[in-house]
Amino acid sequence: MSLMFGKTRPCNFAAVPERGLAEVNVVLLGVTGCGKSALTVKFLTRRFISEYDPHLEDIYSSEEVVDQQPVVVKVMDTADQDGPVNSERYLTWASAFLVVYSIDDRKSFEGCQPYLQTASLQPETPVILLGNKLDMDRYRQVSKADGSALASRFGCLFFEVSACLDFLSVQRVFHEAVREARREAERGPALYISEDRALLGLSAPSFTTPCYKELPAPATAKLVTVKSSRAQSKRRAPTLTLLKGFKIF
Repeated sequence: MSLMFGKTRPCNFAAVPERGLAEVNVVLLGVTGCGKSALTVKFLTRRFISEYDPHLEDIYSSEEVVDQQPVVVKVMDTADQDGPVNSERYLTWASAFLVVYSIDDRKSFEGCQPYLQTASLQPETPVILLGNKLDMDRYRQVSKADGSALASRFGCLFFEVSACLDFLSVQRVFHEAVREARREAERGPALYISEDRALLGLSAPSFTTPCYKELPAPATAKLVTVKSSRAQSKRRAPTLTLLKGFKIF
């Protein structure tokens, strides 16, 4: 177990992107096939993917506006094959966790519980339990009451969505993760502003944010940036460069 579990690093606004936007790092956790990649791409592009390589782990970046405040949302789509192993790579990086299961797969629900336990090692990092594939409700194996009870047990928020059908509900969950990260940061210790930035007279963002930590570097991770953000322009649809394992409609 890492000695860094449960600790946060001093925040330094010198690590904020050049445009001065705050950052929130969202990590998606869950067993293979629960829909983490589909949720990620739905949020970033409004599109649904039907095929992808479950062995690839990627980090995506997008500018969003949440409650009238711009923020850079970085999303890590994890690819654990054997449960939450080597979790150090995201535990100290995450600002918020989305723990995902499929409502039509009881095993995915049972498999998400070790991830909830792992995320609880970072008590200052908010967690959202997310039941995916609501479009498969007629094949439901996990009741909404079961999901709500598990969320209550771990003290986290709970939602059910469909990555296949409903963009707004998916967007709401990611934006709620940003809000929870902001609230947690506001409850935390005062942020450190770098001396160089203070001398330049640059102001901090209008809300406090979790620490801007280094990107984790697993062997298969790759940072992909959304080239045209919904936060920047409504005239052009956002585009996302994906690895070859994805097929987008």
